[in-house]
Formats: sequence, C-alpha cells, structure tokens
Amino acid sequence: MRTTTRLAGALAAAASFLFPTALAQNNAAVTFTDPGTGIVFNSWGIANGAAQTQGGYTFGMALPSNALSTDATEFIGYLQCAAKDNKGWCGVSLGGPMTNSLLVAAWPNEDNIYTSLRYATGYAMPDPYTGDAKITQVSSTINSTHFTLVFRCQNCLKWNQAGTSGGASTSAGFLVLGWVQAFPSPGNPTCPSQITLEQHDNGMGIWGAVLDSNVANPSYTAWAAKATKTVAETCAGPTETAIVGVPVPTGTVFDYVVVGGGAGGLPMADKLSESGKKVLLIEKGFASTGEHGGTLGPSWLSGTGLTRFDVPGLCNQIWVDSKGIACTDTDQMAGCVLGGGTAVNAGLWFKPYSLDWDYLFPAGWKYNDIAAAAGRVFSRIPGTDTPSTDGKRYYQQGFDVLSSGLAGGGWGKVTANSSPNQKNRTYSAAPFMYSGGQRGGPLATYLTSAKRRANFNLWLNTAVKRVIRDGGHITGVEVEPFRNGGYQGIVPVTATAGRVVLSAGTFGTAKILMRSGIGPTDQLEIVKASADGPTMINSTAWIPSPVGYNLDDHLNTDTVITHPNVSFYDFYEAWDAPIEGDKTSYLSKRSGILAQAAPNIGPMFWEEIKGADGIVRQLQWTARVEGSFDTPNGKAMTMSQYLGRGATSRGRMTITPALSTIVSDVPYLKDPNDKEAVIQGIVNLQNALKKVTGLVWTYPNSTTTARNYVNDMVVSPSNRRSNHWMGTSKLGTDDGRLNGGTAVVDLNTKVYGTDNLFVVDASIFPGVPTTNPSAYIVTAAEHAAQKILALAAPVRNAKWAQCGGRNWNGSFLCAAGSTCQYQNDWYSQCL
Repeated sequence: MRTTTRLAGALAAAASFLFPTALAQNNAAVTFTDPGTGIVFNSWGIANGAAQTQGGYTFGMALPSNALSTDATEFIGYLQCAAKDNKGWCGVSLGGPMTNSLLVAAWPNEDNIYTSLRYATGYAMPDPYTGDAKITQVSSTINSTHFTLVFRCQNCLKWNQAGTSGGASTSAGFLVLGWVQAFPSPGNPTCPSQITLEQHDNGMGIWGAVLDSNVANPSYTAWAAKATKTVAETCAGPTETAIVGVPVPTGTVFDYVVVGGGAGGLPMADKLSESGKKVLLIEKGFASTGEHGGTLGPSWLSGTGLTRFDVPGLCNQIWVDSKGIACTDTDQMAGCVLGGGTAVNAGLWFKPYSLDWDYLFPAGWKYNDIAAAAGRVFSRIPGTDTPSTDGKRYYQQGFDVLSSGLAGGGWGKVTANSSPNQKNRTYSAAPFMYSGGQRGGPLATYLTSAKRRANFNLWLNTAVKRVIRDGGHITGVEVEPFRNGGYQGIVPVTATAGRVVLSAGTFGTAKILMRSGIGPTDQLEIVKASADGPTMINSTAWIPSPVGYNLDDHLNTDTVITHPNVSFYDFYEAWDAPIEGDKTSYLSKRSGILAQAAPNIGPMFWEEIKGADGIVRQLQWTARVEGSFDTPNGKAMTMSQYLGRGATSRGRMTITPALSTIVSDVPYLKDPNDKEAVIQGIVNLQNALKKVTGLVWTYPNSTTTARNYVNDMVVSPSNRRSNHWMGTSKLGTDDGRLNGGTAVVDLNTKVYGTDNLFVVDASIFPGVPTTNPSAYIVTAAEHAAQKILALAAPVRNAKWAQCGGRNWNGSFLCAAGSTCQYQNDWYSQCL
C-alpha cells in the first residue's frame, strides 16, 4: 500500500475509482440502521485494519419501496470514510468503473462535508456532471479520524452526460459499485465544481453489491424528506486556459503520413522513410524517454538524461500517477505519449508463437509469411530475461517458490524466446524489450534510425481529427493541437501516390475512421450529430464498415498465494525515496533491482486447454510479487491468468456524442467454453502447486472452489482487462462493406473502400495471441510495410469509367477533366 502522497492530478485521481485492490466478488449486504436518523441501509464495507485501506470504509444504500421490482432513479446513501486530522476524500462509482459512471465524491472541510457529482469519459480528472442529479444532505459528522455523511441522491441511478447514458438497475437485485478514499484533501475544497484531487493513497476497488429485501423500505419517502441541507460553494473563478496550436506550415506535403507513434507506427515510419519516401509521423503525446527529449520523472533522475519511462523499476508508476500520460478520450487505459504502450508497459517481449499466426490470420499472414519480418524485429530488439547489466536477477524468492511447484507438478522449464512454440505446461523467466538496463524497444531502435533521415519528420502533441478524402481517395489529414505547440490545419499528402497509415491503436484508429465517415451507420450518425457534424463528409460518401466490432482482450483473472519465502520490493516507494544502494547501482551501472520491471514479474507460465467445442484455448500466467484484493504486500504473489488464443468471446467499441470511445460490449466469457478454460486452468495450477510446503491460497481460498470463484467474480473491464485491446479494424478477406463481412482492412492492410488508406496497429489483429502482444504488433508492422511499399499507386480512371461503389476495390481517382460522382451505393462514375 502507498504510504506517501503526491499530486497526481487528473488521471490518477480518476483512476482511483477503477483498479480492483478490493474484493472483485459479489458481496452480500449487511443491514444497518443509522442511529442518528433511523434510516435502514444495505451496507458494504471494509473493516478498520484491513489490508485494503486504513481506517475502514463503508457505503450504504436505502431505496424506495418498489425498487426491487421497478428500477429506482434515486437512493439515500451512507458514506463513512477515513480521515487524518479532518483531511481526506472518498467516493463511490455508481456504475463500478470510474469511466462512464456517475461518481460521487465527498470530503470534510472545517464543519461541513462537501460533495461533487462527477463524470469521466477517459482517464482524466472527472468533469462536473451536467445532468439533473442532485445531492441533499440528511446528516453529517466529522472527527479527527472519520467523516460520515447521510445524503439523498436524486436522479443518480440513471445518468446522461453529453449524450452518453447509463444507469444502475435496482430491480436486478445486484449493483456493480466502485470505491476510493485518500487522505489528502481536494484542492479548492470549498468549490466542488473546481476541485482538484490528489492520487488515492488509501485504497480503491470495485465490488458486486447484492441487494436484499431490507434495501427497499416503505419509510423511504419519509426518510427522503429529511434531506434538506445543501452546502453552498465558495469559488475563486475558473482557471482553465485554452490550448495554443501552431498552423500547419504552408507548402507542407508528405508521401506518407503515419498517425500514432506506438508499436505499429514507429516501425512503419522507419521502414517507409528508409525506402526514401518523405514521411511525417504524428504523435498525440509528448516525448517519453530521455533519448527523444523526454523530461518527466522523479527528482533523483534530474540531470541524468533519464525519465520515468527509461527506468524499468518505475514502469508501474503509471497505475498511480498518470497525469498527462494516459489518453483522455477512451474509457480504457492507453498511453498517449511517444511510444504508446511500448513506453508505459512492463516491456514484456515475446518471440511469436507460430500457432498464433496460423490460427488467427488468413493466408498471407500465416507464420511462414511473417517469419522473415519477425526475424528482422528480433535482430533489432532481441530482448533479454536478465535486464540488469550484471546479468543477475534480483529478489527471485517468489520465482523460486512457484517454479519449484511447477517443476514438481510436471511442468517444464524453458527459455521463452529460445523456445517460443513451447507454450503448454511450461514456465520461464520473463523476457523484456530492455537493453542496457533501460527501456529499449521500438523507441530505441526504429525511431532512433528514422530520426537520422532528412526525409523523416516527427510532430508531437498533435491529434488527428479525421482523414480528408474525396470518395475513397485520401488527400490529407486534419490535425488539431492536443497540447500547446501542437499543429492545427490540413496536412496534404502527395497527389495520386500519397498515403496515410493509421497506427493510433485499437481505440484511436477506430475513432479516426468513424470521424472520417468510415464505420457502422449507427456510429456515423452519432458523429454526424456531434460537434463534428458541420464538417463531416457527406453521408453519400460514407463507407459502411464493421469498425469497432470484433473487440478482443486477454481476459484477466487474478489469483493470489502467500509463502513465507516471498520477499516484496516496494517499487512505488522507489519513486520518492529509492534505497540509496539501489539508486547508485542503477545510475552508475544500470544494474540491480531497478533494472527489472516493477512489480518483480516472473515466472511466466503457459497451458493449453481443449474445450468441449474442440477448440484449444491458450492460457498465459503472469506472476508478480505483490498482493491483491485484501491480501497485503509482503509475502504475497498475484498470478494473473490471461485467456488468449482460442477464446471466441468478442465485444464492441463505440463512439459517444462527445467523440470519446467506450467499450460498450464487454468481450469476456460470452462462450461457456471460455469460462470452462479459465476454471480448469485454476484447478490445474492448484494441483501443480499443492506440494509446495507453506504455500497458502488466499484467492480462491481453501473454502472456495475455482468454479465458484470464477462464477462469482464481476465481469467488467475494470477488474478483468489486461489492456491488450485488439481487433476493432480486423484484417481479412471478407470485405466488411458487404453483408456478413467482418474485415475492415484487406491483406495489404488497406481499408476496404479506399485506395490509399491503411491501418497498421493492434486493431487489425483478428484476435489476441498467446502472450503480451507488443512484439507481435511490431512484427505485423514490419510485414505490412513491405506489402504497402510493394503496392503501385492508384491509376486515374478514364472518363465514364467506374470509380467507386459498395464492392469497388479499384482506384477512386478520375482523369483530368472529370470527377468521381456518386450514382448510388453500388456505383460511382468519372464524369
């Protein structure tokens, strides 16, 4: 648990509502009568002294008498939260996750408890909620260690923010709720509409709240009438300033514009510029690593040329301090910095398993097709399983405990990247993209070589709104500043032969496509009704495409064990106050524990489970030395099971009226065979480790079967995601413009319905592979670059010739003196 505080600003405060260190299980209510008001609550709480939070936390709810048969829109709430010397804040998410849920925040200040209703569409400081919800207070008490608030929350169980709606169904008898609390008080505490929140330092989580018959009470109306108090706010005035952009330089034109500097965009831009083409790489975020001009990091890195992104031992900091790093326009975690996920993740780097490509991809993308590309990738980024420059691995007690059990259970030890195809009942030390004791990967290779070329250009802090297109031919991209100094205007590509490659990630690329009039009609109608509407391409030029469908992610299921030999290292504490010897070893030699990825990952282990449907489903387990749920750090290890290749469940990403993206259909456990694989994997692991003396399972514990554990666990991205999102611009031969087609891009990664727009990132993957996917995405980019460069430029069609249509795959250009004119959905003609 964190014992220090820092201003984390927007994102970390927002993320407080999300990450599940508390029970992610279904929790029966405890009936509680508040002695001061006589109100009877269903309540759920964490006891004072529990591992998740200091001082305890309780949330209670009372509902109208018919709420278990008819969905209520309001409730009476009870919050009792911890404080230190009358300082602190706490909150509840009424939808579970922090994003796209109505959030209630409360905090004491002098003699009052203030509240604020908030809403967040992404990982930023939640905005004030603009709907018609209202809080009035029944009672409040404050002392030096706790504050308690009883309040009425009207219109709080149905919400709508800028056209994005949601709610909590009381008639279902079950709610998914989230909690958070912290000891630092909010900034601007007397002005709820302008508060700033420090990062949580006292716990957060999500839980399934089971409602019992006591929650709905005939006395509700009388109790609600007691809610008469409001606390007036005192504000100093708004402090926000507008972003200042730079106009796109006159005369700017590029052969290729690559959008997004992550695992797909960095190698793509390098390979294209290597061919001699004039290339612009546009990145929404700022520079990350020190090599490329990054500066962000703790004080002990000042003057070293290193940033937080360079040091492996600081990689976990993103989960508690992500201000300005994570994207603000999606409800999932995504890195909006140079390098994308490869700048912020743990750096796991797996040589591709051939079966993944052969199972997931069509001809042209099978393993034999991409093997040469994989060879080029690993010749540049070989990776290492001993990231410290002295060749040693540190704090390996946890690794030794689990590996001894796996070996005793008949599992085989392998070196992951020497034996990439051995992924059934095998275990390995974790391989990383690190080089020389610091983050390597695409940033230290592909970007470094691209920047040496005069024909390569990099724009940071610049977001792409849409591609500019004439029918199916892209003429440029429209950009806007994401931060001060970003560019604004239209960036043209070379006439006829110019191309655009979208590598903005699974959510970012799909969003750009939709804003460009490419996607499902229901999503394009949302864009048309948004602020984009007046400048959106005409509906006759819309390209129907299944953008956003086929969303996939490794389903994560956390399990926890303890063992007396396990030794925990506090990587979070290393941010503010690293152990002097560890700091010195790292800064002087790039050696020691800080050269390893937090939170001390390993072993990795794998198993394949054949289902009743005949499909073999792949499991990867990632063990790390830290506690989860209510099992504290110290002697605990969390083993995260990822369900990968072979899982058939898929979901959907959609766009909101505010032009943010959300996971509207969760891609987990829709197929019972997927769930059976998860359950069997836990059973098999329990059997493998049962002979390890002193090993104790805490989740699931000895009284909970694996089946009950999985069945009772909330299925939500908040606690089940791995953040390996893929699939929203699926690659395939079944053209998605046609009925039954599922593919957005063809085998050359070209978007169906265009002649010069391409997608190269995680979104083109038909499904998730076995392992963490960074190396797979880079490999796909290497392979795609060759395909794209081999394509001839579109040829202009003669006058009277066809130049478009629902099933047209030729050029969309016309000879001089004619233009491509829409006739009907199936035919456009050069006239």
